[in-house]
Amino acid sequence: MLKFIPIKAHAGLVGFESPATEYTQLNLDLDQLLIDHPSATYIGIAEGESMRGVGIFSGDLLIVDRAQEIKNHDIVVANLNGVFVCKKIDKIQRCLISAGNGLAPYFLQDGDEFQVEGVVTRSIRLHRPIKKKI
Repeated sequence: MLKFIPIKAHAGLVGFESPATEYTQLNLDLDQLLIDHPSATYIGIAEGESMRGVGIFSGDLLIVDRAQEIKNHDIVVANLNGVFVCKKIDKIQRCLISAGNGLAPYFLQDGDEFQVEGVVTRSIRLHRPIKKKI
């Protein structure tokens, strides 16, 4: 079990004081921290650059929760005509929106096979590649 240290880490270093001098250590594992519905959650890997505008980059881990209610403009993983996609969903206009420059929304049409697989609740940037096969 990893230990969770509730401190905010600044991206710019301004000193060398140990952050451990004033913290409370909590016994918390990553499942408890990141996953709301363990039996309905899976992890996927983002592929492509179409969601960069919302901070999801190719190779990022996606935590996808099937138990979440799908709300307008949620980021979802869906199966669209046999292809898994990660997009923002517009429930009112019935379209999938990319978050990349110059990418047009995809308006769902009669005859499309479409199924939302879950809501992306979190994404995790990997600064080093995963060595284990997933």
